[in-house]
Amino acid sequence: MPAPLICLITPGHLASTPRLLKEADALIDAGYRVHVVYVSHHAPTEALDRQILLAARWSSTGLNGLTGPAGLLRKLRRRFARWRLARTPNATLTLVTHAQHAEAMLLAKVASRIPANFYLGHCLSALPAAAWAAKERGVPYGFDLEDFHDAETEEATRDPVSAKAGHILQSRLLPACRHLTAASPLIARKYSEVYQVQPSVILNVFPLSQAPQPLSAPRPITAQRPACLYWFSQTVGPGRGLESVIAIMALMRTPVELHLRGSASPAYVEALQAHARSVGLSFPVRFLDPGAATEMARLAANADLGLSTEESRPLNRDICLTNKIFIYLLAGIPQLLSNTTAQSALAGELGEAGLLANLADIAGTARLLDGFLSDPARVRAARKRAVELTQSQFTWDLEKVKFLASIRQIVGEGNS
Repeated sequence: MPAPLICLITPGHLASTPRLLKEADALIDAGYRVHVVYVSHHAPTEALDRQILLAARWSSTGLNGLTGPAGLLRKLRRRFARWRLARTPNATLTLVTHAQHAEAMLLAKVASRIPANFYLGHCLSALPAAAWAAKERGVPYGFDLEDFHDAETEEATRDPVSAKAGHILQSRLLPACRHLTAASPLIARKYSEVYQVQPSVILNVFPLSQAPQPLSAPRPITAQRPACLYWFSQTVGPGRGLESVIAIMALMRTPVELHLRGSASPAYVEALQAHARSVGLSFPVRFLDPGAATEMARLAANADLGLSTEESRPLNRDICLTNKIFIYLLAGIPQLLSNTTAQSALAGELGEAGLLANLADIAGTARLLDGFLSDPARVRAARKRAVELTQSQFTWDLEKVKFLASIRQIVGEGNS
């Protein structure tokens, strides 16, 4: 008898959804069959997707997002659906799905062609897709709450139609999820308060196999070799605390250089470099190419300090725990944490490996970093603590056990 088939769905790129990739690999290792449905819409990220697919042990279907005549038609259909939703008190689920995202119904139709035993959505537009496909096949579905979607972006909080669509989808579809996970304790708590559901917490941690070998040792900091402060994301842009970091660095006595990895628009590159010059930063900001998801810890390992500098608005940023935190731990480097509610709660567990700061206190944070970077013994202790935390607590090797246990309760064992 063939192993149960699990269909994972995302409205984004494979490279933009590392949680999905970890789940897909964990399911394959546990003996399940896996098919991934994803959407391609950003040319620079397509190259990263191709790298992932070359090594993938699961099958996939990739959709071209919002291109050509069909893409234009889906955009127009969404615009009309949004107009109707704004004027309709009792909207159908189909109307809400069209209004939420132009690709959502296409995802649903493609996913429903996969004869899966279970459908699992990632990112909000995949929630109705998973539910629709599951209904068509007469099987259960689940969803991963990596973000608090009601306040994921400032735009989401300002756009009443998007807010209405998101709330309707979640209020109608989340309670029926047989599997529901959240990426931080505070996101899980918020969903419990708003939607009366009880997600399990699966942190954004990574497998030990992705750790750099051997871990790099700290090097002396000099004017010729300034300390590297490192930040990464798929997209480099405003609202992530980088402007505050530059102002802090300009006040530091320690020679420091900022390295940013990810896709950045030319306009933002120039704006950030101009900001660096205006505050008197000694070294220009270095922009680095995006990297493969499985290589992020190794790419971070040569940095002296990682930056987890989330801002407190929108609400999602205040309560999330991002990939960065756990990548820096896996890389064996200490990190600076902004004092969001979620990161403040985590800082006590990180101990020496995490420096908690109020980024609005520019001078105080500069002194904190100077004191830390000028104390080699403290830096070594922080690096040791990061490695210990990864090996004993914050690792996908342990976290995936909870994920797989939930899947087994729904579809049974894989053929491992």
